This record gives sequence, structure tokens and C-alpha cells, in this order.
Amino acid sequence: MNTIHVDVVSAEESIFSGEARFVALPGEAGELGVYPQHTPLITRIKPGSVRIEKADGGEEFVFVASGILEIQPDCVTVLSDTAIRGKDLDDEKANAARLAAQEALKNANSEIDLARAQSELAVLAAQIAALRKYRQKR
Repeated sequence: MNTIHVDVVSAEESIFSGEARFVALPGEAGELGVYPQHTPLITRIKPGSVRIEKADGGEEFVFVASGILEIQPDCVTVLSDTAIRGKDLDDEKANAARLAAQEALKNANSEIDLARAQSELAVLAAQIAALRKYRQKR
């Protein structure tokens, strides 16, 4: 069986390291699908979910807030400032944070505050979407 090594790393820890048949993730210009022997590529990734079809047939989901993707023919590396395993996503916390970001958006006093709140809201919306996608697969 042809596999590719996948590493998903956050600022705090290694989230996933193992062999996979296929990886799907949110690239800067759209959804990317990666099979073994993919052409080398480096690109930014957007907030969303990384879906890893493991070599044993199982699936792993990881939410990434943003980051960098490096693809080599035998290795995929995802470096993200924030990465959360699908099983660790908390619906209640994400919704509470989304409400707080919406409130910050309403109360923004400068363009910087507005941009910060909009960015946070976009990340939280992507996290909630990833959580829903993860729950549907289970």
C-alpha cells in the first residue's frame, strides 16, 4: 500500500504523526487533496479542518486556525499556530467564544479592533464548521 507520512504540529505540541493514504485540508486558494507522491508544494492554509485517511483505514480530523503547509512526495507537514484534534473540539466553548467575538465586533473602536474581531470571528466560524463536520462523521 502506498502511503505518505503526515505531521500536524501546533505551537504547543505535535497533534498527529503517522502514515496516511490521503490528506484533505483548506489551502489558501481552496481545498487541497494530497496523495502519496504529490508534487512538492509550500502554501498557506486557511482556518478549517484537516482530514487524514490513515493507513489502517481510520480517519483523523484536526481543526487548524491557519498556518503553513509543506508537501514533499513522501511527507506532508502542517504547521499551525492553533491545532485541535476533532475529538477535543468543544461546541459550548466555541459558541461562547463566537458570541464574545461578535460582541467585540460591535464594540470595536478602531480599524485594528475591527480587523482583530473579524479575524477571530472567521476562525471561530471555521472551528464550529469543523466541529459539525467531525460530528457528522462519527
